[in-house]
Amino acid sequence: MATMYDIDFMEWLLSQAKLLRSHNSSDLDFDNIAEELEAMSRSQKRELHSRYTVLLMHLLKWQYQPDYRCNSWKSTIFQQRRYISRLFKDMPSLKTEFNISDWQVDAWNDAVDGASAETTIFRENFPASCPWSVDQVLDDWYPDLV
Repeated sequence: MATMYDIDFMEWLLSQAKLLRSHNSSDLDFDNIAEELEAMSRSQKRELHSRYTVLLMHLLKWQYQPDYRCNSWKSTIFQQRRYISRLFKDMPSLKTEFNISDWQVDAWNDAVDGASAETTIFRENFPASCPWSVDQVLDDWYPDLV
């Protein structure tokens, strides 16, 4: 049997919020609420990963293509740092993602793939792992020339 969660997600959200505010737990859809909260957490982690990857990619392009440096790249680097900072301000526990080695490796590999695709530089010409610390990447820092 289809539930409101399956039929009209927006209506389900509003009704669950109303039940929560009224402290009426008997009609709450606990399993789906838990699932949605976990999905929200995954979404925030994906946003951090995406922004960090774009930041790394532009830092790579900055380092490996100094003749092509432009305000657009600098703006993207600045914006990604600012957005990541805001994510950390709103959700400090997201910083723990940087302690997960697979997460760092995935972000680096995605950044290298993106930088390679946007430049004439083969993937093999980039470092196999990130040569910069997280603090450098997130701070007002730019890599030196190759």
